[in-house]
Amino acid sequence: MWMIVGLGNPGREYARTRHNVGFDVIDVLSETLHIPVNRLTMHGQVGEGFVGGEKVMLVKPQTYMNLSGQCVSEMVSFYKVPMERLLVIYDDIDLPLGKLRLRLSGSAGTHNGMRSVIGLLGRQDFPRLRVGVGSKPEGWELADWVLSHYATEEERKTQFDAFLAAARTVIDCIENGPESAMRTANSPR
Repeated sequence: MWMIVGLGNPGREYARTRHNVGFDVIDVLSETLHIPVNRLTMHGQVGEGFVGGEKVMLVKPQTYMNLSGQCVSEMVSFYKVPMERLLVIYDDIDLPLGKLRLRLSGSAGTHNGMRSVIGLLGRQDFPRLRVGVGSKPEGWELADWVLSHYATEEERKTQFDAFLAAARTVIDCIENGPESAMRTANSPR
């Protein structure tokens, strides 16, 4: 089984903000794969289905970003998900808007949601897909930047295209393995 977790904040006020790209990618996957994400369990909104004969669980933690690890660690433990089959999707201010990076492991960097996930799992050797939201403009506080909405139609289109590319990357990861998906996701688009 693969567990695909998109990090974000629940609530209408956070919908479509830069910090919620994980939720947005899960929404695209839900629609693409016809897997409704509508069941609440273990602090998460969950949907289950199959991709190429492989069982897949789509998860949107409902604990707010900084406590995401609570949901993820409970589900990983309960479902006995191997670390190599946990894929976490989240925003990255160090990547340009719309760029993707898939890695097999690594630190949380400055991301508090990933810090929570790594801290409660007690390890960082699991795949993660980062979606670039661009660096904060001069004079902005980081929290205000990541909780902001996309300012222009061009930004919204760039980011939606990134969500589609991220969904294709996740499907490639499930069907062909993370190494295959890395070749596509990490190449210039």
